[in-house]
Amino acid sequence: MYRKVIRPVLYRLGQGDAEVAHEQTLHGLRRLSRIPGAVPALTKSYGALPAGLERTVFGVRFPSPVGLAAGMDKNGLALPAWRALGFGFVEVGTVTAHPQPGNEKPRLFRLVESEAVINRMGFNNEGSAALAARLAEYGDLGYPLGISIGKSKVTPLEDAVGDYVTSLQRLYRYGDYFAVNVSSPNTPGLRSLQDSGHLRELLTALHDEARALTSGGREPKPILVKIAPDLTESAIDELLGVCTEVGVAGIIATNTTIGRNGLAPVDEWQAEETGGLSGRPLTEISAKTVAHINSETNGELPVIGVGGILDPDDAARLFDAGASLVQLYSGLIYRGPGLVRRINRKLASR
Repeated sequence: MYRKVIRPVLYRLGQGDAEVAHEQTLHGLRRLSRIPGAVPALTKSYGALPAGLERTVFGVRFPSPVGLAAGMDKNGLALPAWRALGFGFVEVGTVTAHPQPGNEKPRLFRLVESEAVINRMGFNNEGSAALAARLAEYGDLGYPLGISIGKSKVTPLEDAVGDYVTSLQRLYRYGDYFAVNVSSPNTPGLRSLQDSGHLRELLTALHDEARALTSGGREPKPILVKIAPDLTESAIDELLGVCTEVGVAGIIATNTTIGRNGLAPVDEWQAEETGGLSGRPLTEISAKTVAHINSETNGELPVIGVGGILDPDDAARLFDAGASLVQLYSGLIYRGPGLVRRINRKLASR
């Protein structure tokens, strides 16, 4: 149904502009969330989770290890509806301290034959204060919420730490874990924050702030780092050393790539579009990165695997490589929400 009926309609919206289809999908899910009784009914009939999928990772209980990746619902517009599609957790953002429009349009491109997406969105979002206000209205969502935070484009690199800390302060009460995005290729200079010196300063400040915001003798909420798939193994090892030293709760592997390997010949003309590549070309890269992190940390540092999941076998491969949780984004564009159900069912049968 999705491939034959729904997907062709979505692909024609906005004269083929992928961002228009993205926005229309979000607004449709938002409207669904506001219909009394609609989300519980759809959750029961469509998004009900098989038994045995629950797991606890970095101290958080997940009803399913299959989550929605950051970037799909940046501003948290449709959060109640994602549970009805079978997701066990959702990561909103990436959100910045200052609201920003992002890069010029068009900035989102489908490479259909490659089952890939190129985006250069540039952290377009309403800002962390607006997200905090929206989350306050929702209340309990029925699943763990991750919040991805990044640097505002207007903030100089030397002031990046304060920018991240501001967002953490505003959003701390609402998130179950926080993802530190230092790996998007679409904000100038951001990836330099993966260097050990910058990263240590940033993570130390965020952990100090998390402890200050935590009361009642509880443990601070988990802070994770999202890394680029373009790092060498030695660079990953150096990054892992900093993360272990500071006490990071986990790694998200991986963000989009600036590489263009794995594209079908018919899509190679779009390789000149700048931005991060996601989808099928990342299947191999993300699995290798997860396996390397798992090996280097002896399986002691939880990993969320993301990138190139377009069928249940792709998700299983990431779990076999050592991932504790997985996230989807581009797979939804090509395979639809049924992909979430198929992965959950495969995991339940393993």
